[in-house]
Amino acid sequence: MPSPAWPAVGRLPAICAPSQMALPSRQRIYQRLTQLSTSSALRLQPRRHYASHGQQQNHLDLPAIDEKWRKAWGKNLSMGPQPSGSESSLGPQFVLPMFPYPSGNLHLGHLRVYTIADVMARFRSMQGCKVILPMGWDAFGLPAENAALARGIPPANWTKSNIAKMKEQLQVMNGCWSWDRELATCDPEFYKHTQKLFLMLHEQGLAYQAEAEVNFDPVDKTVVANEQVDANGCSWRSGAKVEKRKLRQWFFKISEYRDALLDDLETLAKDNAWPERVLNMQRNWLGKSHGALVSFPILGAPGSSLEVFTTRPDTLFGAQYIALAASHPLVVDMAKNDPELQAFIDTLPNQPPESKAGFLLKGVRAINPLAFHEDTPQATKTSLPVYVASYVIGDYGEGAVMGVPAHDARDFDFWRYHHGDAPMRFVIAKHNAKSESSDSPVQPSGSPPLPQMAPLTGHGIMAETSGQFKGMLSTEAGHQIIQLLEPAKLAKGIEKWRLRDWLISRQRYWGTPIPIIHCESCGPVRVPDADLPVKLPEVDNHWAAGKPGNPLENAEDWVNCKCPSCGGGAKRDTDTMDTFVDSSWYYARFADPHNPDVPFTPEAAQNFLPVDLYIGGIEHAILHLLYSRFIYKFLSTTPLFPSSGFPSKETKMEPFKRLITQGMVHGKTYTDSANGRFLKPEEIDHSNPAQPRVKGTERPANVSYEKMSKSKYNGVDPTGFVAKYGTDATRTHMLFQAPVADVLNWDEAKITGVTRWFARVYDCIKSLPAVDQIESSYSVEDYLAKQHAALASLPPHAKKEWDADATLWRKVQATIRSVTASFNDVYALNTVVSDLMSLSNALTTASACSPLVQREAASALVRMLAPLAPAFSEECWSVLCPEAGPIFGNSVFPTEDNSKAMLIPSMQNCAVQVNGKLRAVVSIPVPRAEVRGEALRDYMIEEIMMTEEGRKKVASLVDLERVKKVIVVKNGATVNFVM
Repeated sequence: MPSPAWPAVGRLPAICAPSQMALPSRQRIYQRLTQLSTSSALRLQPRRHYASHGQQQNHLDLPAIDEKWRKAWGKNLSMGPQPSGSESSLGPQFVLPMFPYPSGNLHLGHLRVYTIADVMARFRSMQGCKVILPMGWDAFGLPAENAALARGIPPANWTKSNIAKMKEQLQVMNGCWSWDRELATCDPEFYKHTQKLFLMLHEQGLAYQAEAEVNFDPVDKTVVANEQVDANGCSWRSGAKVEKRKLRQWFFKISEYRDALLDDLETLAKDNAWPERVLNMQRNWLGKSHGALVSFPILGAPGSSLEVFTTRPDTLFGAQYIALAASHPLVVDMAKNDPELQAFIDTLPNQPPESKAGFLLKGVRAINPLAFHEDTPQATKTSLPVYVASYVIGDYGEGAVMGVPAHDARDFDFWRYHHGDAPMRFVIAKHNAKSESSDSPVQPSGSPPLPQMAPLTGHGIMAETSGQFKGMLSTEAGHQIIQLLEPAKLAKGIEKWRLRDWLISRQRYWGTPIPIIHCESCGPVRVPDADLPVKLPEVDNHWAAGKPGNPLENAEDWVNCKCPSCGGGAKRDTDTMDTFVDSSWYYARFADPHNPDVPFTPEAAQNFLPVDLYIGGIEHAILHLLYSRFIYKFLSTTPLFPSSGFPSKETKMEPFKRLITQGMVHGKTYTDSANGRFLKPEEIDHSNPAQPRVKGTERPANVSYEKMSKSKYNGVDPTGFVAKYGTDATRTHMLFQAPVADVLNWDEAKITGVTRWFARVYDCIKSLPAVDQIESSYSVEDYLAKQHAALASLPPHAKKEWDADATLWRKVQATIRSVTASFNDVYALNTVVSDLMSLSNALTTASACSPLVQREAASALVRMLAPLAPAFSEECWSVLCPEAGPIFGNSVFPTEDNSKAMLIPSMQNCAVQVNGKLRAVVSIPVPRAEVRGEALRDYMIEEIMMTEEGRKKVASLVDLERVKKVIVVKNGATVNFVM
């Protein structure tokens, strides 16, 4: 039977489903190949060749490029980010990193947060936004005062010197800081307004003085707030164990705003504006809890009772003792006549937080209020011992705890310590399997297994020992127990907060003086606004002598003054404010930094507040951020804020729209494998980089990444690093190594990847072909549209160029989309670098593209790189577009165009297999969409055989007499000849 004739075929699109067909005879294929070999269709057009993009031709001096462009930016560098193009719909943008304490040296943690801030400010400015990126100095505080004592110089001199050093370091980091808005909290022109803020709070009853038991730092000799004492009872700054003292102190009534502080966290949770971890930390610190205030009558003392707050009234049947704080009124009264008790109280400040220390109050026993009900088991009716316990906090609840050892971990430990193996009363049992799958509670049977081994702290079912409530869900029983006791006024439902008012008094010099004058006749009197600022006096002799303590108390000319009210003799308050007061509002001063009369005007607040993007460490989640939220909420109720004009209550009441918390920077740390001792750099033998050793020994050095510190010898000086590799390479390396929120393990060796990439990009841009006059008159989108309209009539070489253009421009558009999303996300800045590396790789291999598309792709690459590496991008831009002027202030950030629909390639790769084994990859025209079935198979065979690869590597292998079928997969992406 004669072989079937080959059908006439055109260039038709493939279909998705696999196909198969019977093949013509070998003779017919050879005949067809002979015809094709002489066809004009195989005469290839000459191809344009461009200079190689792949090799670095010259050494790229990145530090020199940094210096060149910092000089070129000149004055504009101090004016902040300059908007590009038309104004963005985003409006003004306020980008702010948490301002630094001027220690005198920047570390890598500073560099990371300031790089992120600068990148985001530059990105927004290139989008057309008017951006402010201010910098200031959190300049008050104990470190400067202690340094002044050690050196015998005033802290103002020390601080100003450090500010000058750090500002110089910042200026080589290629930031676009708004230096015209610079401020320092130690400047009287700033703290004048901090004092005004104090007086505004005082006027509203939100700043008050009271005697309180406070945390006293014996090393720094000052009071610290509750928030500044860690879980081990140590001061946040000195690390010393704090002592409890009774002092008259100034407080801010932050508790007045506790509901708003808690409720508005929901606003900050929307769209992940603030990290959930920070929100949870603030919720926990605010500590709103619902429970019951329960009265335990004192045995033998009619009318006297101990009030206890509990969140678990369902465990009341299991109460086996009462524990009181040392500051409880009953304890204080008894200690007056009990030396042994007083001696115990005196030991408590030195007890660790986990201490189980307790003192049994002799002759004092309490009665469980449930004892007055007949159905209560006899065990619950037994009177309870009363202890003074170190774990009871005096200023939380009522300073009293009902001890339920069977159902509370702290109570369990305390009971075992003081009562050994004495039985505990379990009054709640776990749900059994049946009760967990049913709405009906099930009566528990027996006792919990191994009841003495651990407490049952969760909810469950009320046990046999719970009287009339047995078998009930414990959550419901708790409510009913309160209702049972309420008529006799033995219990009532209430809510409690962990939050305490903010103690702001500090017995130190280097801080904002409290603007209050104490008069024996008039009491505390506000310093008039006209007399602000109350400046710190010069006490040079104090620093020269290195005297400890607060020099304000001895500055008689300063302390002694006239009462503003009666004109009589009076004294200034000698306390200064907690430095967190300064940082609680400094961001708002940036909106109007030079106003001598008010902290800021309503117009400035309208234009710039709140902060759009705030960047800093998560270690500030409670102190700084909570205080800032409180102060901002207060300020928004004052005439400083516009009465209207804010888009919503939410933005008006929160200081920071979006919070970014960056991870820490860890350094490579070496320890001696023999003893764990931290090794200095000079003690390490790096002759074998893969296995460093302790110098002079054969012992390996253990390598890890840990928080940088002097004691671990793992710190890195960023200024030295910048001098060696350049600022832009350092910035880009830092961003590339880890997502913003993650810990960054700093590895100097890896920066060479960035420097090599910069060199490849620069060489590529220098090697780009020129655009002819005709092409240069088009935008890329118009040029591609013109080519697309004529696609059917283009010669083969032009179609090949079209495919290259479409492939590269698709890559550009995808990169713009991805990079823009990553910038907006902020946390994914590392992927910006990887996406741009991928685009640059595509560009360096795009010599088949038209010059116009190559150059426009390079333009997009450089503009997307500019926020990360501003100086290097300016250098590339000056080569690419020498007449366009600087990239910042003149060039906009790329946006996607409308070319996506036409960027369909005319050619596609086809993997050719014989019996499933890959034999060749050929490039063939894309078949039209309407071609299906046998027509598609015919088309694929003919196009494969028309290619040089097909003739060389496929035709010689295919024995047509043995071919059973041809399978076409994925629109012709794969064709398999089955023999």
